[in-house]
Amino acid sequence: MNLFRTALLAATLAWAPYATANDLAIAPSGVPGVTDAQLDPAFWVKRLPQADAVVLDRAAIDALNARVAQRDPSMHDIRHLDTTLSHDTVDGVIRALTRPPSTALFDVDGQPVPRTTLDAILANAALDAVPAQVTPRYGMAVRRAPLRGYPSDLRVFSHADDTDIDRFQESTLFPGDPLVAVHTSRDGRWVFVVSPRYAAWVHADDIAYGDPAAIFAHVDATPYRVVTGARVETVFTPEAPTLSQLSLDMGTRVPLDTTRPPDQPVNGQTAYTSWTLSLPVRDAAGTLAFQPALLQRNTETAPDYLPLTRANVIRQAFRFLGERYGWGHAYDGRDCSGFVSDVYRSMGVQMPRNTGDQARSPGLDHTIYTANDTHDARIAAAMALDVGDLVYIPGHVMMVIGRIDGQPYVIHDVSGIRYRGPDGTLRHVKLNAVSVTPLLPLMYDERTSFVDRMTSIVRIRPASTP
Repeated sequence: MNLFRTALLAATLAWAPYATANDLAIAPSGVPGVTDAQLDPAFWVKRLPQADAVVLDRAAIDALNARVAQRDPSMHDIRHLDTTLSHDTVDGVIRALTRPPSTALFDVDGQPVPRTTLDAILANAALDAVPAQVTPRYGMAVRRAPLRGYPSDLRVFSHADDTDIDRFQESTLFPGDPLVAVHTSRDGRWVFVVSPRYAAWVHADDIAYGDPAAIFAHVDATPYRVVTGARVETVFTPEAPTLSQLSLDMGTRVPLDTTRPPDQPVNGQTAYTSWTLSLPVRDAAGTLAFQPALLQRNTETAPDYLPLTRANVIRQAFRFLGERYGWGHAYDGRDCSGFVSDVYRSMGVQMPRNTGDQARSPGLDHTIYTANDTHDARIAAAMALDVGDLVYIPGHVMMVIGRIDGQPYVIHDVSGIRYRGPDGTLRHVKLNAVSVTPLLPLMYDERTSFVDRMTSIVRIRPASTP
């Protein structure tokens, strides 16, 4: 598209109540403006000038992480907790998450969840048993472990016909994540933990307890490997079942075990074709130890976090293309905010977990949009988006990957999209996966576009970059 047509498009969108897909071919998938070519990361990378130029170097990323950790209230500095926490502190953090549901909930069969069932789950939280002083117990996750809003595996949903978004699911811990346990459920099967990015309930047998100095020494240990693929698995081993085919997600940093003689087998197998990882394990008493596990060298890992470049942002995002949407990292996947945070985590950037916290984090470079911002101003901001920028609407986030004919395109983990067809009718396409779409035609509801519902743009790049 030439400059005149780009300007004409911008002017047209500025007065239109919504954008249509008129300028975009509708693929058989129903997604406008996306062909097989746009599903290849190389398509987007080759369109970028200086695609491999470093956006933020390691020092800048470290400073960004420190700023987020210090300023963002959703992040938790568990390295520097007091030796005891007050009843009100612990009770408050649990009640902020675990409280009586305010709306009806449905089970996997579409039946209303009885109030007696919910009352029993709340009673299992044992909030009446929080002592006057709580001594935090330091530990680590030993496997990919769901973080739950309530001490229960019961899956509940806001609608009888929606069994994807489990309202008790919050997030997920990854192997080696440090944490502190501050409370135990009445039945002893659940522990309320505070991790650097989230506080919630986790299965008691998914964590192991140890000395905080040893835990953080392991977190900081070098050398290490960073998972750069969507997910990798340790080598199968009957000798160490808890470490056999252990799932490691993108961005997970795992120290190498350098104590093993290279000519000696690890878990019954030669180690020279693999990386020997040092991973946390739990004994029958819940005590933390570290044991070796092998990870094949041909899996997607790196000796350090990837450089933060626009090309790497695109390549890493596309590693998840087609992955099933997983609310709170369920279904061995991730949701929209988990998707963007895992992509940036592979380059060393540590972001808040949830969309609302990401969108308004005082530690991130963001622009907030309110009802006072005009349609024209929002369109101008959308047309100025750069690769890697994050666009937030209520409950959702999208990552910018480039432009075609002046229109910004995004990749996002999304349940579905709506847009106006050439005849003006609203069309809905169910996606439920990490997908590529244009931004401007997307509709939030019958009358409002995504752009007009935009709440924030977050930029993981120097603030001075236009």
